[in-house]
Amino acid sequence: MLHPEIPAGGVRRADLFGEERSRASAVELVRFAESFGVRGLRIAERIPSTRAALAVAELARDAGRLHPFRAAAMEACWRRGLDLEDRAVLAACAEAAGLDAGRALGAIDAPVYQGRVEAMGAEASRAGVTGIPTFLVGGRRIVGCQPYPVLAGAAEAGGAPRRPPG
Repeated sequence: MLHPEIPAGGVRRADLFGEERSRASAVELVRFAESFGVRGLRIAERIPSTRAALAVAELARDAGRLHPFRAAAMEACWRRGLDLEDRAVLAACAEAAGLDAGRALGAIDAPVYQGRVEAMGAEASRAGVTGIPTFLVGGRRIVGCQPYPVLAGAAEAGGAPRRPPG
């Protein structure tokens, strides 16, 4: 979901990744989600700019409603196939999270929230983040949706103790 660098109006996945890679990654994402019991994932043909959604998320963070807003935005995008650039969608997500829709829409263009979005993007760039999610474990960078054994192996290689089963 985190694509503030994408211009308003979004970018077609196929234009960004190529037709074949776009199709293959959509199939893999659906399969990966289903492996965790998540059914009905929708992969949009267009990747939206999430600049506005991230600004609203910062307002939600200030109000102690970040997790409910994030859940509503993820549901809207990934399960319902809605456009996170659409202000009506963001207003509905804000209301679902217990926020005032008018304040949420005002946050989209507020310099304080846009500044935070810019700062987070700059920090991610400095850290070498090229995809979401990115895990930095023991000096190793793991990018994208990865199976648990990959993450557990990286954690162990980075010095984390193995947890006993159960």
